[in-house]
Amino acid sequence: MNFFITGGAGSIGSYLAEYLVGRGDSVTVYDNFSSGRRSFIKDLTGESNFSLVKGDLLDRAELEKSLRGHETVFHLAANPDIRGSLTKPELDFEQGTVATFNLLQAMKKTGVKKVVFASSSVVFGLPGVIPTPEDYGPLRPLSLYGASKLACEGLISAWTHCFGFRSWIFRFANVASPRLTHGILFDFTRKLRRDPRKLEVLGDGRQNKSYLWVGDCVEGMVFGLEHSPGNAEIFNLGTRDRMKVAEIARLFLKASGSSAEIVYAGGRQGWPGDVPKMLLDVAKMERLGWRAKYSSREAVEKALGVKQAVGA
Repeated sequence: MNFFITGGAGSIGSYLAEYLVGRGDSVTVYDNFSSGRRSFIKDLTGESNFSLVKGDLLDRAELEKSLRGHETVFHLAANPDIRGSLTKPELDFEQGTVATFNLLQAMKKTGVKKVVFASSSVVFGLPGVIPTPEDYGPLRPLSLYGASKLACEGLISAWTHCFGFRSWIFRFANVASPRLTHGILFDFTRKLRRDPRKLEVLGDGRQNKSYLWVGDCVEGMVFGLEHSPGNAEIFNLGTRDRMKVAEIARLFLKASGSSAEIVYAGGRQGWPGDVPKMLLDVAKMERLGWRAKYSSREAVEKALGVKQAVGA
């Protein structure tokens, strides 16, 4: 297969690129390196079935030129920092919604008809049903990031029905990766470096969420692509369990060899837009034949077991 990965130098996209290149597929990574890193894909640069384009999804001409000749797009590019839009509200609209519109337009013009989209559990907002199935509604996201992901889902669904596309939308649980450039482990690292004596935890520590190992996330997407018909498909990707933020903080300090005091900032939410409790219903993927290999705790432990995961 010939794949085009937007955001392919990011914390998830780089693992996806490695996975596909490793099994012999042809892969083009398209990334503007706003959050992705060249170091994440350095081991791929010498492979004959890998190519890299430094490009932005807001650059329509470059996007169309780079996209030609590919069969399937994995669309992972987005603003990865949910809290960033609190100070710059246009961030998710531009890097999420507008970028996705540009990509779909470019696909239409170049004849690429398959798209796999990395969405998120945050599109559900505060669901009244936990575990939350794919068909739960209404969807009321709490963050601008979640609103953008939901808008992108809508655009992809419309392109699928109006222009004969095939699409696979995957709503991720929180992804644990050694290459994180945002999120709870990354934040903990920065805070501990600023003050080794204490670790501030946003919220009351009772936030309870599901965490998915990045390898499971990648394999789940590829499995769903290859084992479902792909006519506006939507799948949850996650684990059957979850863990509290307080537990993650304790694991982080243990992995860091730190005796810092854990200090809670208080409040039910970690920040405006945060979803304090999340567990996805993953029965649909299990019926398809896929299940995460690692639990939430194991996913976090694997990330913490790699030195780079805690900010090296």
